[in-house]
Amino acid sequence: MLRLPPFRYAAPATARDAARLLADYGPDAMPVAGGTDLYPNMKRRQFTPRLLVGLRGLEEACGIDANGTLSLGAMVTLSEVASHRGLRERWPAVARSASLVSSPPLRNQGTIGGNLCVDTRCNYYNQTEEWRASIGYCMKKDGHVCLVAPGSDVCWALSSSDTAPVMIALDAEVTLVGPVEDRRVRVRDLYGPDGIAYLAKRREEILTRIDVPDRAGWRMTYRKLRRRGSIDFPILGVAAAVRLGPGGVVEEARIVLGAVHTSPVIAGAAEEFLRGRMLDAETIEMAAGIAYKPAKPLDNADLSYAWRKRMARVEVARALRELAGLPTGDLAPTGAAD
Repeated sequence: MLRLPPFRYAAPATARDAARLLADYGPDAMPVAGGTDLYPNMKRRQFTPRLLVGLRGLEEACGIDANGTLSLGAMVTLSEVASHRGLRERWPAVARSASLVSSPPLRNQGTIGGNLCVDTRCNYYNQTEEWRASIGYCMKKDGHVCLVAPGSDVCWALSSSDTAPVMIALDAEVTLVGPVEDRRVRVRDLYGPDGIAYLAKRREEILTRIDVPDRAGWRMTYRKLRRRGSIDFPILGVAAAVRLGPGGVVEEARIVLGAVHTSPVIAGAAEEFLRGRMLDAETIEMAAGIAYKPAKPLDNADLSYAWRKRMARVEVARALRELAGLPTGDLAPTGAAD
């Protein structure tokens, strides 16, 4: 049986106090919200903090305000996001992405802020201590070489958040509270090109709120590819949103791919291609053929990386067909918040 390492637990009353604790203890402390990813990682000794700073009691990080714009407290559970009527009606892609994370018990515990900050994943990293020791460890923890790309000077562990691609597509921002001051960061700028230093959030900062602009008049969706219909992390996520003008012409488009790189990938060329065009079957196939090109899956997740690359094109086309009101050719994603 895998057991947690020993640690102390602190429950500060405010985000500022939490940030100061993290700053004081440095690398020996970590924040914890729902703990659905952190605790298993601690059992595998991927993390061994001496102090856990609990965030569930932070009032400024709670609550949902869906009047006009959307403001989500980072400690709101994924189940609350998935079931909220206002989100399902006005930001359905946000509700759907939350509904597709893991399983009901873990969505009841896991938080929207935690999912945005969830650790990157890799077949060589997400293993027990004994397994990792047997292969000499990897760059992300205790080793010096990326076992996926041995010639690389960065870690290629994959971004595994379901909600991040949607938040990027909707141009959301987060509030980060530090020991002294706060700052706001666009979600698209929250992630970096290294599977180790994958967050632009400083170690001592606390993510307290996610703010999403009013997207009235937009069509949006999220699709998730995984081996099973529950539990599994994504091996591909596709967030898509379009705003159609008179005659069904695309005025604005957003396509973001998840789980194909160390951070979510914005398919900017495909977005530009769609602008000014009718969202018909031919346009969709051409846009999908452009959108999947920046996807760079490697052999560090479930199923073949070549197949995952091909499926990026398929799933982008299905997402756009859904937004166009055309048959997608498959069943609705499991747990979809329709």
